[in-house]
Amino acid sequence: MEKGFTRENKVFLLLSCLFVTLLVVSNIIASKIMIIGGLMGPAAVLCYAFTFAISDTMAEVWGKEKTTYIVRLGFLASIVAAILIKVAIAMPASPFWKNQSEYSLILGSNIRMVIASMLAYLASQHHDIWAFHFWKGKTKGKYLWIRNNMSTLISQIIDTVIFILVAFYGLGMPLLTMIRDQYILKIIIAIGDTPLVYLFVYMVRRYIGDERREKVIEA
Repeated sequence: MEKGFTRENKVFLLLSCLFVTLLVVSNIIASKIMIIGGLMGPAAVLCYAFTFAISDTMAEVWGKEKTTYIVRLGFLASIVAAILIKVAIAMPASPFWKNQSEYSLILGSNIRMVIASMLAYLASQHHDIWAFHFWKGKTKGKYLWIRNNMSTLISQIIDTVIFILVAFYGLGMPLLTMIRDQYILKIIIAIGDTPLVYLFVYMVRRYIGDERREKVIEA
């Protein structure tokens, strides 16, 4: 038997790292407003929506407490990343480097955007974990697709409304259109990631199960 990290430790750390990476990257790329099929939304939707697939997988396998802990670590990592980006922007540029204004424009999200992102994240992710286990209890542990979709679809509307209103209210933006379009994009991704959640849960449980069987044999 391999010493050090167990297989369960490794899988948990892998999913945790993926979750935090997707979250931090989504905050960095959020300043670009994209259009897909006529729907308008921040580029962050491409990776942020998948954080719910990972958190649902972790909630299914490891439960509410551990998943909530990772959500809070993600919040801490996002704050650290935002501070370090601000520090990097503030540092004096080398005389031969002429891209300071572009660098600041792309990476320098204002404090309002950061607050909007973090409020939306905390509210939606905590609701997702709560709702996932609520529906797991209602279905007596059956029908993973129900708790995956019911928790994610409501959490995404919470995330979208909070972020758009806090970040753009009073700036003359088409708020309702932005909320509608972004939520539609998130719904498409959320429904599409259900098979991915099933696959993740199956692979994790099989991998951990193999390890547990090996421990029984060794004992």
